[in-house]
Amino acid sequence: MGIHFIIIEFLYLLNIGLLAIYGINALILAGLRRWRHSSIPIIDPDENYDWPQVTVQLPVYNERYVVERLIESVAALDYPRDRLHIQVLDDSSDITSEIVSRSVSAFQSRGTDIAHVQRSKRRGYKGGALAYGMRFAKGDFIAIFDADFMPTPGFLKRTIPYFERDIEIGCLQTRWGHLNRENSWLTRTQANGIDGHFIIEQETKSEAGLFLNFNGTAGVWRRQCIEDAGGWQHDTLTEDLDLSYRAQLRGWKIRYLPHIITPAELPEKISAFKSQQFRWAKGSIQTARKMLGELWRSSQPLVVKVEGTIHLTHYAVHPLMIINLLLIVPLLLGRNFLLNIYPFFALAAIGPLFMYLTAMGKQKVPMLRRLFNLLMLVLLGMGLSLNNTRAVAEALIGKKTPFKRTPKYNLRNDQYGGKNLDYLLPRSGMVWLEALVGLYAVALLLVALSQGNWGLVFWLSLISGGYIYTTLIGFRQSIEEKQAQTLSTVGESFKVAPQTTTSHTGQD
Repeated sequence: MGIHFIIIEFLYLLNIGLLAIYGINALILAGLRRWRHSSIPIIDPDENYDWPQVTVQLPVYNERYVVERLIESVAALDYPRDRLHIQVLDDSSDITSEIVSRSVSAFQSRGTDIAHVQRSKRRGYKGGALAYGMRFAKGDFIAIFDADFMPTPGFLKRTIPYFERDIEIGCLQTRWGHLNRENSWLTRTQANGIDGHFIIEQETKSEAGLFLNFNGTAGVWRRQCIEDAGGWQHDTLTEDLDLSYRAQLRGWKIRYLPHIITPAELPEKISAFKSQQFRWAKGSIQTARKMLGELWRSSQPLVVKVEGTIHLTHYAVHPLMIINLLLIVPLLLGRNFLLNIYPFFALAAIGPLFMYLTAMGKQKVPMLRRLFNLLMLVLLGMGLSLNNTRAVAEALIGKKTPFKRTPKYNLRNDQYGGKNLDYLLPRSGMVWLEALVGLYAVALLLVALSQGNWGLVFWLSLISGGYIYTTLIGFRQSIEEKQAQTLSTVGESFKVAPQTTTSHTGQD
């Protein structure tokens, strides 16, 4: 046996070992949630409670379809009017700013303390907007909602009292709900994935005193905590995760409130979903590069350091899956015995499967529906591996890319998002590379079938199915967009142009 083959065997063992670590971690978190769960006490203050001043920040950028709904939801918060301050942090470059201006003026005329805050330059994207707004914030507590969220009227009264109960709490995160969960397989699958994160990961970590993260929206910060941790910074694409770790390393606690659900809109387009995942993956690894050294130099318990490392580097599972696909080739052609150790490799899969099944079980989803949802979730996760591998690689080499917002269209379960042509993300050539990876996985699957390696057949069936699934969705939605754009262009051509003697300038 040559030295090159020994190296391949070592790399393969290392690869499945690392994948198994992430899988075992998910298994442990799900087990703790299932068997050691305790309910969060619900605080219901009396009518004489001294409510503190709160500033609600609404960072928006080109959100013409949802910004008015957002402002109306926040203005309807059941909170003392003299203690509520609202900031619309508007970096928009389109008609959104006009909508914000009208809406803010209307609520100001009714006595609402609301401000339309604009910057001359969109420096630092969302993190920069939040930092800029802090200069003018009046509140001791800062609530944050992204443009597609709709807080319920009782949001602040249900969250603020927890800060007084424990002065070490620096941030409270609530659970995300889903306005358009049932619109498609894609939105339903996303919802199940997000539910797994909140119902299992966030809740278990919060109870166990482990590090968790503010998810960027639908939460409240103690202003003192933000300032003590160094404020909002924008050297990563996940300013929320970055601030969360800096705050916790300063001794502040972040806690999760599972009984408070704030509904939001899920991306309907696979391109938008992949762009969102790319941003989260790249930002997480950027934060890992920035914070892991400080985490391990801190006096935190070993379990917090280990769990924090797994948390910050979780998106590494995607390049590990791609590497696994590449390493399989020489082992498969050489009929290597290492391909028979899939019971160990299965640990990497059992953990996430059990976690999502547990999350769906907590929501009383019927078993058959759970299994189908789980299959779709696995396929989608597999199909994202190349997209997220690129994100991880860019973060590791320090490549800078702009913050790409996720388009929102004010959709509900009974609405279809394909009608909207505004805010479409540019088509990416990655879809062709993903199609090739899918064909490559199918070729490996056929070889594994011919050799009767059934453990490998199961794994390759999932990953080839995942790439076929995401590629077909991408091509289908791209065709729909082209057809809609063609119809829009044809419709415009039938409009009668006004008679004029001046030349056309190309401006609308």
